[in-house]
Amino acid sequence: MDRRSGRPRAWTSPFVAGRRGGATHAAWPRGLKGRRVGLITNPTGVNRDLVSTVDLLHQHPDVELVALFGPEHGVRGEVQDGLAVEAYTDPVTGLPVYSLYGDTPKPTQEMVAGLDTLAFDIQDVGVRFYTYLSTMVLAMEAAADYGLQFVVLDRPNPLTGVKVEGPLLDPAFQSFVGCGPVPIRHGLTLGELALFFNAERGIGADLTVVPLAGWTREQWYDETGLAWIPPSPNMPTLDTATVYPGTCLFEGTNLSEGRGTTKPFEWIGAPWIDGTAWARALNDLDLPGVRFRPVTFRPTFSKFAGESCQGVQVHVRDRDCFKPVRTGLAMLATARQRWPEHFEWKPDHFDRLMGTDRVRLALDQGTAVEEIGADWEAAEADFVRRSQRYWLYVGDC
Repeated sequence: MDRRSGRPRAWTSPFVAGRRGGATHAAWPRGLKGRRVGLITNPTGVNRDLVSTVDLLHQHPDVELVALFGPEHGVRGEVQDGLAVEAYTDPVTGLPVYSLYGDTPKPTQEMVAGLDTLAFDIQDVGVRFYTYLSTMVLAMEAAADYGLQFVVLDRPNPLTGVKVEGPLLDPAFQSFVGCGPVPIRHGLTLGELALFFNAERGIGADLTVVPLAGWTREQWYDETGLAWIPPSPNMPTLDTATVYPGTCLFEGTNLSEGRGTTKPFEWIGAPWIDGTAWARALNDLDLPGVRFRPVTFRPTFSKFAGESCQGVQVHVRDRDCFKPVRTGLAMLATARQRWPEHFEWKPDHFDRLMGTDRVRLALDQGTAVEEIGADWEAAEADFVRRSQRYWLYVGDC
């Protein structure tokens, strides 16, 4: 961010250029030239030729890469959700690798000793409770605390930049899976969110966002010409990311959200579910852009590991009219109504994911999903209006 104009510096990143071009390799280090850099990244941090940002910075003569920082799942992305990520020495570069998950979600003064810049290069999935957003915001706060420059190498929102859905997070439910007042599906890139939080939270970081080349807000990830690299172990495809804003809510229940299967977040069920009856009930709702198929699966880990589960697969047939959060609520409501003797909330976790306890309480009171969703509409529209001042991509890039 240029402090005099209040606008993002107009540098262009070749890391994530779309089909219609991008910058050359020589252009991108301008924001990092001559800097001592700590890089926050994971396997998604690659250029369009699939060369790691770690290698690009480590080998570049004009940049001194000093340390690596890993979010949830680690710099190399091999750690499952919720598991500790330890500090170690990277065997390829010999650099120290610090964990920003678990006991130290925010960089400490010891971690950033000798740095003048923190750079962030991670592909997000466009959902508030995906933890990379919290990692970025906390790292920005650390940069402000210790007088460091903060550089975001921006990447596309895989779910487009035109769709917003879900309640805004109530500050009472702020957590690592919900760091601020944005909807579940927020419609922003991480670079735009960095601008949003830097201003709205008053972080005051010396922020530079290196914008995308060739991306428009209407584009889904598979329309960019870029390879999909799983941002986390249970996000194998864009199909997974498309349903994730709604089906991840099942983490806050005693149903399996499909972890430990080949279709995480697409297969939802439990040993006590009748998948055929559930699919029929959901299809009878005629929800926009989606159909449901009964499935049987046996997770290899996580909930019901080794047990046979019945449930449904979420098949998105028209992703542009599909509403994942409202669909997830309809799935929750029907499961709760049909199997009340088995269905259980994990209320603390569900409320953190949802960003409020009002939704769970409304479902328990039998409030219709349509009515719950209608309560969000004004806040969704207001968020779009407020967030537009931070948009970097308006029309064709």
